[in-house]
Amino acid sequence: MSILDWLPWVRERRTRELADEFHAHLEMAEAERIARGETPTEAAANARREFGNFGLVQEVARDEWGRGGRWVEHLVHDVSYGFRMLRRAPAFAAVVILTIALGVGATTAIFSVVNATLLHPLPYPHAEQLVRIEDDLVGLGARDIGMSTPEWNDLRRSGVFDFVSPTWFDDNNLTGLERAQRVGLLIVAPNYFALLGVKPRLGAGFTPGDATPGFNGQAVISDGLWKTAFGSDPDVLGRVVQLDSDSYRIVGVMPPGFQAPGSTREERGTQVWPAFGFAGAPLNQATVESRRSLFAGAIARVKSGLTIDEAQRRIDVLVRQLRQQFPADYPPASDWRIRLVPLKDAIVGNVREPLLFLFGAVILVLLIACANVANLLLTRATGRSRELALRQALGGAPARLVRQLLTESILLSVLGGLAGMLLLVVVKSSLVRLVPDALPRVNEIAIDWGVVLFALAASVVVGAIFGLAPALQIRGLDLIRALKMEGRGATSSRAQNRTRRLLVVAEFALSLVLMSAAGLLVRSFWRLLDAPLGFNPRNVTVLHTRLPYPNDPKEDLYPTAGAEATLVREVMRRSLTLPGVTDVALGSGAAVPLDHPQQDQTLLRVVIENDAVHGDQPLFITGAEVTPEYFRLLDLPLRRGRLLEDFDSDSAPSVAVVNEAMAKMYWPNTEALGKRLRLSPRSTTWTTIVGVVGDARTESLASPAVPQIYASLYQRQGKHLAIFVRGYFETNAIAHGVRDVIQSINAALPVFGVQTLGETVSDSLAVRRLSLILIASFAATALLLAALGIYGVTSYLVAERTQEIGVRLALGAQHGDVIRLVMGQGVRLAVVGASAGVVGALVVARLMSGLLFGVPAADPLTIGGALALLTSIAVAGCYVPARRALRVDPIVTLKT
Repeated sequence: MSILDWLPWVRERRTRELADEFHAHLEMAEAERIARGETPTEAAANARREFGNFGLVQEVARDEWGRGGRWVEHLVHDVSYGFRMLRRAPAFAAVVILTIALGVGATTAIFSVVNATLLHPLPYPHAEQLVRIEDDLVGLGARDIGMSTPEWNDLRRSGVFDFVSPTWFDDNNLTGLERAQRVGLLIVAPNYFALLGVKPRLGAGFTPGDATPGFNGQAVISDGLWKTAFGSDPDVLGRVVQLDSDSYRIVGVMPPGFQAPGSTREERGTQVWPAFGFAGAPLNQATVESRRSLFAGAIARVKSGLTIDEAQRRIDVLVRQLRQQFPADYPPASDWRIRLVPLKDAIVGNVREPLLFLFGAVILVLLIACANVANLLLTRATGRSRELALRQALGGAPARLVRQLLTESILLSVLGGLAGMLLLVVVKSSLVRLVPDALPRVNEIAIDWGVVLFALAASVVVGAIFGLAPALQIRGLDLIRALKMEGRGATSSRAQNRTRRLLVVAEFALSLVLMSAAGLLVRSFWRLLDAPLGFNPRNVTVLHTRLPYPNDPKEDLYPTAGAEATLVREVMRRSLTLPGVTDVALGSGAAVPLDHPQQDQTLLRVVIENDAVHGDQPLFITGAEVTPEYFRLLDLPLRRGRLLEDFDSDSAPSVAVVNEAMAKMYWPNTEALGKRLRLSPRSTTWTTIVGVVGDARTESLASPAVPQIYASLYQRQGKHLAIFVRGYFETNAIAHGVRDVIQSINAALPVFGVQTLGETVSDSLAVRRLSLILIASFAATALLLAALGIYGVTSYLVAERTQEIGVRLALGAQHGDVIRLVMGQGVRLAVVGASAGVVGALVVARLMSGLLFGVPAADPLTIGGALALLTSIAVAGCYVPARRALRVDPIVTLKT
């Protein structure tokens, strides 16, 4: 029989059918007996006697119908009984459901972020085969340095991959519209979309086998750009657009929601994909044949049947062969290697640790909520002890009663989980706004079936966990004692009191862990905010523009640093005339402090003259091109030598300024001034260091001393330009003013990315701020739950010991003695829980050390402060019930 046969309405129908069949047979038997001469009364009596007990027949039939499925009937009965019990105690049910709703809702909210970011597979067919290829120079301590065209060809011929596509992100100028605009552009090989296994919504995209050495003149655009720039024109295919003065024919429009699988917000926001063979113009032949890194990296699809580990072993063999074949390009000292990183891991980057830490923290909050609810259920079970004893005395099996109590607790938990899901749906938009844009795959955060199933599973597990405490007390229930409690207050057994105390201890231990973690993050965040920046962001607004970089160098309006310098000087001159502006400077995109989404764009491959350690091997050093006014505008202090000057033009000797960190690292025992270096391995020009400036936290607030070099923008080109404007003005007003200035010089130049430098500093802390806000919220919730837990237990102990307290007062006990008696029990529980929590806090602090700055993991001040606060809350939670105990009337108490 099917389990459906035990559904109430199905069982009722089958019971009616059985009764009708029984009565039909009974009527036939009666008719036969009457035909044989019996009276109707005798016939009816004899027929019933012959057929036997109809109730027994029904029970036997039910057993035959539902062999193996009777549990469904019991479940229905238990759930129905559970609902009736909850209706009798609506206040108790509301408190439990609300507590579980908060716990499950918070856990599910964080899980939805973790699921979208870490667990959910990438939205591509067989995404587990996708990898990002990264080149490392382990000997030089350089990771992900980029790849060359010959290396790409080697990988394509390796037999390890179905497809390999280099990726090269850039900003481009889209012209030919009403106003020039900046678009995110990802240069890819023609096999890029075949590699990902996706197709455009319009058009056919690229031909994967296209062997055009340079740009093939085709481009695919995003759905968003199609809608905003082309008005969702269905005839957009074949339309020619201008990108950096180059013409591209649109051959496809990607589906809505498609994002490039990049590790940065900018790359994920790609709007245009042109196809490039990485072997033709604008690259010259020497660049194409060189094994020096050219593009940022590549993505690939591992051949079917190969695991990533097996593919890595084959690539390791290929690397050894290439190092032997090209020893000049891959000297042993550099220790060149290739890593295959699962594409999902490459996208997630360094946010995995904070997210997993947050998920672990919210699980602790859920466990604390479970402990609180378990205490409530224990208290309620004590009040129901006579009912449960009576049911057991009437034949109810202990296992049956345990199942009944577990069903009630799971029912409560599921109702709480559903309430939590409803709460999550209401606050989802606010949650997504709280998540910083820098977090990968933010657009995939959704309440899907995976999240719903997690919430339901968490609710069932939580219900089973907090329902075990009262359910297991059934087996130790003293029936005689419980049945004698009529007319008297129920009291807990020793086992129940022990369980209740253990739960409070666990609550305090978990709360101390969360509070310590929150305290460490708060102190770390405060240290970051209080750390000297090394530059002054006040009243500084940064805007961006990009000079065209056409495929044909002959069409470049700014082919040299000298030609570009004319534009730069004119932009500065006109911007200084804008209202409220006191200072203006320009620099490359890498010159903007704390705003380097593409880390490779900030690195220069520097060769130091007479470097005894590294020889002629290039060093990867953070660098930027700036105008002389940059140092004054940002208040970067000069330590030695001189700063860059206007006369440091493209016709003057090449000069640079370094920071103290670089001077100390590469010239520790001598003066850096006057030392020479080449700013590119391909360059033949030596650059002389003329000045040393103070260190600034330009790469990360947590990294104060990163080697940095500043070259002159008048001597080295910077196609990506940042305009720094200091003064007293409205951000929107200065944005319009600078845009008018730039486009009055060249109408094809877009202006974008307007932001104050203070906002940039704040945005660099977005992930840390999210962790801090959530952990602080979790810690506050845990503290509140712990306070409620100690208050509830102490209150119940006072209620149980009312007679004892009355006797003590009648015998002359002082109020202070009673307070110490009551509070002593609660405070002892808090001390035991806090002691266990200190051990847990030290373990968790060590695990989260990567999230801290300027604070030791085992910080005694933080853990001591959390301990003191938790103890104070425990004392307060015990004091209120202790004061209530003093109001006990000894006479009334002794009469009960």
